[in-house]
Amino acid sequence: MTERPTLAVGLMSGTSLDGMDAALVRLEGPTHATLLDFITRPYTDSERAQLRSALNGASAATLARLHVQLAEWAAEAVQTLLLKSSVPASDLSLIAFPGQTIWHEPPVVSWQLGEPAVLAERFGVRVVSGFRARDVAAGGQGAPLVPMADVLLFAAADSPRILLNLGGMANLTYVERRAQDAGVLAFDTGPGVALIDATARMADRSVSYDRDGRIAARGKVEEAVLSDLLADPFFAASPPKSTGRERFGDEYAAALYRRLPGADAVATAVELTARTVAAAIGRWTPKGVEVVASGGGCHHPILMNTLSRHLTSQGSHLLRRFDDLFFAGDAKEAVAFALLGYLTLHGQPGNLPAATGAGGPRVLGAVTPA
Repeated sequence: MTERPTLAVGLMSGTSLDGMDAALVRLEGPTHATLLDFITRPYTDSERAQLRSALNGASAATLARLHVQLAEWAAEAVQTLLLKSSVPASDLSLIAFPGQTIWHEPPVVSWQLGEPAVLAERFGVRVVSGFRARDVAAGGQGAPLVPMADVLLFAAADSPRILLNLGGMANLTYVERRAQDAGVLAFDTGPGVALIDATARMADRSVSYDRDGRIAARGKVEEAVLSDLLADPFFAASPPKSTGRERFGDEYAAALYRRLPGADAVATAVELTARTVAAAIGRWTPKGVEVVASGGGCHHPILMNTLSRHLTSQGSHLLRRFDDLFFAGDAKEAVAFALLGYLTLHGQPGNLPAATGAGGPRVLGAVTPA
């Protein structure tokens, strides 16, 4: 008997801190997902400052209030999405809410803020949340989790493919064939756009990110400083590995900016991201495999051009945009979490031990009833 399609909302608030993404997804089994609609509820400057403050250390009272407030922002995103698509909440089977990672320290903890009960109460829909904790408890990194979607939804049917996410942090998934987890390799490569945007804000206090790469375009790469940055042991470490703003966040950006003020810091941050991504691809994946990129970094032309140049120079890797093959790449991670929520409700594992280092496949998350 053919399974009835599942209608789900997937949410995502990543390390770039640009807003809460919400995707309306129709799932017809674990290997077929259709994006029906997508919106981003942008964070205001004040909200973004609250999140950065929490990431950099905050009181228990501040974190507790933000835990509820983040869910309210998520509820606003879901409400806007449902109104835009003319879909009643009663048609939904689930909302997948990964929350906002506030502290990532595997193998000890990966902690996300965002109270799922707020969403369950508001919409009368089951909410799947807390995706990372079980993987960490099983000895994994709790990240990356999107590789399951890369394997089931976005890999090529007849050839290897690298799915690259240029979010606040950058990560990649190498998949040999769609729906085949043998040979999969996935890990964080290091900073993505978080460092670029943090230095851009220091160079120009009127901006929240380096729009169109304008600030980076005015700067030049300082190779001596870049060499010191590349010496960070994270880049040489073997997968599985993951990272976050605890390592490559505001403090890291401030230290770079003290050494290299102005647009040169932004240009050097762009080069660091491009070079570390290309180096990881060159070291850990076969030559000549196409690279399909998504995430906020795809909107930074200098980053994309620099990355393409490095990839070409080391083995003719073809850099393509996720948008050109599937749907708007900004929606990818929200769609991925809709899939992970679906897998949880069907009792199926959502992690890939080859990606996270966990002791085995695990059903992820907790379910808050409708």
